[in-house]
Amino acid sequence: MNYVTANAHVGHDDWNERLELAQQMIPLIHQLHRNNNVVTTIFGRPLVGQTDIDIIKSHRYGRRIAQRHLSTAETLPILVELADMNLGAASVDLGRLVLGWEESNEENLRMYLEGELCEIVGAGVDLETTDVVLYGFGRIGRLLARLLVAREAAYGGVRLRGIVLRKKGDGDILKRASLLRRDSVHGAFNGTISVDEENEVIWANGTKIQMIYANDPSEIDYTSYGINNAILVDNTGAWRDREGLSQHLKAKGISRVLLTAPGKGDIKNIVYGINNEKITDEDQILSAASCTTNGITPVLKVINDRYGVTHGHVETAHSFTNDQNLIDNYHKGDRRGRAAGLNMVLTATGAAKAVSKALPEFEGKLTGNAIRVPTPDVSMAVLNLELEKEVDREEVNDFLRNVSLHSDLRQQISYIASPEVVSSDFIGNTHAGIVDGVATIASGKHLVLYVWYDNEFGYSNQVVRIVEELAGTRPVVLPKRVSPAEL
Repeated sequence: MNYVTANAHVGHDDWNERLELAQQMIPLIHQLHRNNNVVTTIFGRPLVGQTDIDIIKSHRYGRRIAQRHLSTAETLPILVELADMNLGAASVDLGRLVLGWEESNEENLRMYLEGELCEIVGAGVDLETTDVVLYGFGRIGRLLARLLVAREAAYGGVRLRGIVLRKKGDGDILKRASLLRRDSVHGAFNGTISVDEENEVIWANGTKIQMIYANDPSEIDYTSYGINNAILVDNTGAWRDREGLSQHLKAKGISRVLLTAPGKGDIKNIVYGINNEKITDEDQILSAASCTTNGITPVLKVINDRYGVTHGHVETAHSFTNDQNLIDNYHKGDRRGRAAGLNMVLTATGAAKAVSKALPEFEGKLTGNAIRVPTPDVSMAVLNLELEKEVDREEVNDFLRNVSLHSDLRQQISYIASPEVVSSDFIGNTHAGIVDGVATIASGKHLVLYVWYDNEFGYSNQVVRIVEELAGTRPVVLPKRVSPAEL
């Protein structure tokens, strides 16, 4: 096949040329995935399974981050070289390779790529998998199921084997499968789903998911379903302390438990990218904190490390959740009984205090409130911070943009500087938080940052990153970048 390697500036306005280049990329993307377990991305957006139009859109999305046009004429030559290299499993970001190649002094593209990807050159493919069980199948549970099925197909490191829930009546499994197949916010499931009612199994893209109906978590024998040494993700929130969550460890086949809510007592609250290095082999019960804690902690860390935070207030405009009432009715919580789709509801949030569980240096420095708003997904945190140093708006924005591009927190922090974006534009965003650079305010030692976050999907991606860390199957993300402190 003759690959086009035109100059990056050729065809910016020629749709047919861009389409042809994207079409040439597709077989290379699938070859790398099939033969090497390499998932290629454009600034974090996976290219595996995408159409030629999707690939062009991903390149255009890259312009928002890199602040320059990203062309398929730049990424295609890189793909050609990658397909000819004996690579091991990894997530390889073509967008960042393009920028790195542009900034480097290396004249030979192959030599540049071998240097950037030396960690996986000749590494081979390891297909060992770890079993995962979801306890609960609500909003987060169903998104985790989608992500885990996709991650198994992409990397083979973790495998969803079972889902535990309470039976609601006849046809329960059909309704659960329908909710997995269709989602009013996140769209249709990417693939096929079928149901084996007799054996209580849901098949999703070839993955066999055993539905397990139980009321007592400690009495389930997972080994009877062929599930062993599994990581159980409890997304019910029914238990948040060590005593309650320990019930899962009494069940045969479960080795570790991860809670998708802030843990109480001495349970470690993990925000992936910030304090996951504190996970030890002895930790059998962990928490993935909350969506808001994940959304704000990475940004707070890099700002504190660079400028020092003396005090701050976090105000979140948070989409309504299943905990609220559809119409006015009794609710044990203050104000949450009022109709979620008709009102902004002022409520409390523990996210400000929870930050200190991941970053002890913030102990006593943050206050917080939340306003539940009539949108189904995507929230915003307003970080009102007093700093140790005076700051300049442009310098702060440049720093945060560089963090999103070049640091080892680039999967947690994204940055955008568009005056037109609104909340729905961030549905399906995989980052923990996205800094809105247009809204940044800086005056002396006072800084206000606006951080968007998909409180469902972005958070679920953070949870899956912890699951893969616990399984020892977290794919290496390349090219490697520096810590934010080095920027």
